[in-house]
Amino acid sequence: MTVTQILIFLAFALLLGWLTRKFQRVNLLMAASILAVYWLQPALPLRYLDFILPTLSIGITVLAWALTAKPEKRKGRENLISGGIALALVLVLALSRYLGFDRILLPARPPSYSYSLPLIALLLLGVFLLVRQKSASSNTALWAGFGTLLLFFVILKTPALTELASRLWRGFIGQDVTLAASSDIHWLGYSYLAFRLLHTIRDRQSGRLPDVTLGEYVTYVIFFPSFTVGPIERIERFIKGLRNPRQTFSVDLLEGSQRLAIGLFKKFVVADTLAMISLNATSATQAQSTFGAWILLYAYAFQIYFDFSGYTDIAIGLGHFVGIKLPENFKNPYRESNLTTFWNNWHITLTQWFRAYFFNPFARALRSKRKLSPAMMVFVSQLATMTLIGLWHGVTWNFVLWGAWHGLGLFLQNRYSGWVKPKLAVANLSPRAQRALSIGGTLLTFHFVALGWVWFVLPDSALGWQFLLRLFGVAA
Repeated sequence: MTVTQILIFLAFALLLGWLTRKFQRVNLLMAASILAVYWLQPALPLRYLDFILPTLSIGITVLAWALTAKPEKRKGRENLISGGIALALVLVLALSRYLGFDRILLPARPPSYSYSLPLIALLLLGVFLLVRQKSASSNTALWAGFGTLLLFFVILKTPALTELASRLWRGFIGQDVTLAASSDIHWLGYSYLAFRLLHTIRDRQSGRLPDVTLGEYVTYVIFFPSFTVGPIERIERFIKGLRNPRQTFSVDLLEGSQRLAIGLFKKFVVADTLAMISLNATSATQAQSTFGAWILLYAYAFQIYFDFSGYTDIAIGLGHFVGIKLPENFKNPYRESNLTTFWNNWHITLTQWFRAYFFNPFARALRSKRKLSPAMMVFVSQLATMTLIGLWHGVTWNFVLWGAWHGLGLFLQNRYSGWVKPKLAVANLSPRAQRALSIGGTLLTFHFVALGWVWFVLPDSALGWQFLLRLFGVAA
């Protein structure tokens, strides 16, 4: 988000924070979030896709609610009202092509009804069929929804598949297919949207999903302060704040303003300044000395932290204004003395999501087979989890290497901790020695993470290897 967008969000969040404590809290927040999804979507070179993708975000969210809601909870007046509001907003935005205000909330002119109406009708038909079901959705249907979300995710994160999708759309819409590129498709917020939807599907399968209305569900999934940058809130926690603001408006206003100011400073002062000297694909080839290479790497390590944590602070601050406290996502991760605690404090909600929905089930499955040693089960589980976290950022080799780097690091740290803890317990170290060990662990952990950023930021694995060699004074 830009400063202008954040300031506009600030004004609307303040207005909503005052209004929603008086009436129609859920529907007002849902409507604001729907409009934000369209407004934040950037213009795309593919005709009409910058309207269709936000519409799909709204549509698959409503479909997911109908898929996961219990039969007796699908009907009801409040769901009809929320559904009517959502449908009316989408139709009005589609009509803006003819009403002359299409550029106010949309990045480009919306498609004609020959393109938009069939899509809206198809989504409505899907919702209608799911709502009409007299029984709960079958496990097969839930897994089908789960798989569809993952399929979209893989296409969007794999450059070759994204380029193919661009080529197919260009051919369908009548644009030049030779201009197709992987950068043509940018489905804003899909990563976070998909993780929230996947979370609710898995919780419905396990019987842990709370009963929520359509308006509550849509607001949770596309809540405008956290739609594009996280954190990945759990629905049961979010709903408590949505139904009952925990504090008075004046208290939330004060806390939100403080958090917003911190976030703006982190992102637009610290991070954007560091970005001018931090590591990227261009500067990596221009580093002429080991010292210069380390400066680039240190700058990037702190830039990515202040950028991401700054946006999280902004989201948390905006959430305060409407009476919803979003979870923390960063807790001084670079001050941690080992890699496990680093990941417990870096992008906390993503780590918790993978721990709950992949690492723990995968580790239990490995234990049930009993064909691997305990150490090997830990290695396989940690390597697989971190590789998937890498692939969440993009299905490319550099992200695979970054994930594998951390998976291997976590395993080595796990083995070392198991070996050294009994020895430290009987060593009776002085407070000064303990402090020295803690500082040494922090420095070692920070530099391990920093070296891993080389794979993360440089898309060419060969260039990443050359830069690593340069860091240690070795000519490639």
